Amino acid sequence: MATVNFSVPDDVKEAFNETFKGQNKSAIIADLMREAIARAQRKQRSHEAIARILERRSRMKPVSAEDVQAARDELREW
Repeated sequence: MATVNFSVPDDVKEAFNETFKGQNKSAIIADLMREAIARAQRKQRSHEAIARILERRSRMKPVSAEDVQAARDELREW
């Protein structure tokens, strides 16, 4: 298992220690780090998905408002 050292503001340290008094703080920090990693990975996947959508969209032929309305009308007839 690795050791990680980092600095935090005193008020954050005090609030953390008070909030998690009597608990395994190393396990809590590890869980928080896992959550932060998962959140960052989800955000990255989202950005990549948006980039793929925009790239595909840039290659598509524009559709007129009339064509969109005609497609809607056609689907409503089903």
